[in-house]
Amino acid sequence: MKPPFLDAIHEEIILGDGALGTYLYEKGVGLGTNTEFLNITDPDLIFSVHEEYIRAGSRLIETNTFGANRLKLGSVGQSSKVREINLQGVALAARAAGDGIYVAGSIGPTGVDMPMDNDLNGAEEVRGIFREQISALLEGGVDLLILETFSSLDELLEALSVARSLDRTIPIVAQMSYPSGGRTALGIGAIECARAALENGADIIGTNCGRGVKAMLPAIELLSTFRDQAPISAFPNAGIPEVIDHRTVYTTPPTYMASNVGEMVKLGVRLVGGCCGTTPSHVHEFRQYLHIRRPAHLYSIRTKTGELDQHRPSFGTSGIGGLLESFDKDRLPVLVELDPPKHLDIDNVLAGAAALKEAGADAITLAENPLAVLRADNLSIAHLIRRERGIQTVLHLTCRDRNVLGLQSQIMGAHLLGIEGILAVTGDPATSSDQPGVSGVFDVNSYGLVKMISRFNQGFNMAGVPMRRRTNFSVGVAFSFRPKNPDLQLRRLERKASLGAHFVMTQPIFDIKTVEDMVRLTESTGLVVFPGIFPLISAKNAEFLHHEVPGISIPDDVRKTLWKYAEIEDQRKAALDLTLGLLEGIAPFVDGLYLISPLNKWEVPVKLLKTIRSEGWIGSGKIRSLATGD
Repeated sequence: MKPPFLDAIHEEIILGDGALGTYLYEKGVGLGTNTEFLNITDPDLIFSVHEEYIRAGSRLIETNTFGANRLKLGSVGQSSKVREINLQGVALAARAAGDGIYVAGSIGPTGVDMPMDNDLNGAEEVRGIFREQISALLEGGVDLLILETFSSLDELLEALSVARSLDRTIPIVAQMSYPSGGRTALGIGAIECARAALENGADIIGTNCGRGVKAMLPAIELLSTFRDQAPISAFPNAGIPEVIDHRTVYTTPPTYMASNVGEMVKLGVRLVGGCCGTTPSHVHEFRQYLHIRRPAHLYSIRTKTGELDQHRPSFGTSGIGGLLESFDKDRLPVLVELDPPKHLDIDNVLAGAAALKEAGADAITLAENPLAVLRADNLSIAHLIRRERGIQTVLHLTCRDRNVLGLQSQIMGAHLLGIEGILAVTGDPATSSDQPGVSGVFDVNSYGLVKMISRFNQGFNMAGVPMRRRTNFSVGVAFSFRPKNPDLQLRRLERKASLGAHFVMTQPIFDIKTVEDMVRLTESTGLVVFPGIFPLISAKNAEFLHHEVPGISIPDDVRKTLWKYAEIEDQRKAALDLTLGLLEGIAPFVDGLYLISPLNKWEVPVKLLKTIRSEGWIGSGKIRSLATGD
């Protein structure tokens, strides 16, 4: 359980979240869309953004309610839904937050032109607008209120007055925007604003938005004179936006912002986050720079009764699922892939699983009809391996072969059979199948499948019906890293992380530098990354994979090395030496390894596993830190 917010902020630096509106636009929401109405029309998107920020390190997240007042919602014909939109905004944030993250009710200016020049009717209208929104946020159960992006001190004081009349004790953050020189757009200085805010009931004073992190520093310097009276907050923009190809872009990099945020903390800032243009990557960088401990995120969910499942104490508390929780935290975790056979004789697969376990594998992964070629059911084999060989299994689940009904039944079946790891993949096209009349289903893609499994981890099916138990799957996703143009794949990976993924299994990678780059670029997702390691077996094998298998790129020097040898056995020995060299180079910093059996020859990864375990490599230790919250 989290301590009261005001106690916590006096004990530690609280890391907030970043932008909601601009980040939603970056994700493809149309410019001009009323983002608060998305609480109703696309709640999964809003929930996923909250989850992204929590994964990045946020200890406090804000509700998607900044403009959810009668006047602003009226511009899109939704003025009658103020209470509903605010309540839903709180519910989505609270569901993502669980028990360990603070939820702040976000309140922005009303949209009434200020100043009102002693217009009593106008003042009462403003108070009424605030009262309606704040009442709904309080009803929803927020931990605190955050009044933000105010340029008019009079309007901020009206909001404070209303909030205090409704709740005398709830913590309130009062943030003005100071575009330049520590003064509002109306020319009022930060000291005057802070003093008035404290006198009218604010608990925390601060600033957000503005013209970037450097432009905010003068305001923070002025506000620091109050550091012994009240905590200070700072949520800067990611610079001044520019228009590129008809898109508004914020270009200030996370590392630069983090160093300047560090200066603000030295001046007394206790609550720090980001405003327009900031993303989970910025929050992650703030956390790293400020050495803030990552919050432990519990996958809990609030229901109408406040309870979901009191009868399954085995449900993991680390939020990483049963598979990852089960791994030995003092050694480098290794997954090994075996394909189910194309026939009904599974003796070789069971023998391979036993040998791999003895050699030190942590789990066997089982593909589902790869390349749309008929193979034995991987769920049945996964269950037999777990039962008869006593090793964890990772079930590959594709969107190709089942509709939404069948996928959910398969997920339920996997849970009932004791499977704790699922790799969610879209699946190869059905057109490559070796069976007549095959067509792909694709009711959902890999994003939808990740979200589906996560819903079961929260205790609900896709229709929102409680399942009476929560599954405890570690949810995996595939990742094809393209060093020359990684942006698209990285955005896709971030999206999957936001939907509830825990770990990544990559396409095969064949050189240390590429693994280093991939690990560095994926670190901000918070996912456990298992680089794919494919032991080559010949020069022709390398050429085939490089030229004909999508997503696989084998460096020229690797292929040239293999072609130096005329005999296949010599090529195979050289390939094994190259693989061992790759493992030695990456073992100190990777989260784990994903060994792929060439042509399903499990004897090859057995040799690699013996070396891995004899060397005693432990890797990055990320699973340990995620499991313990360190």
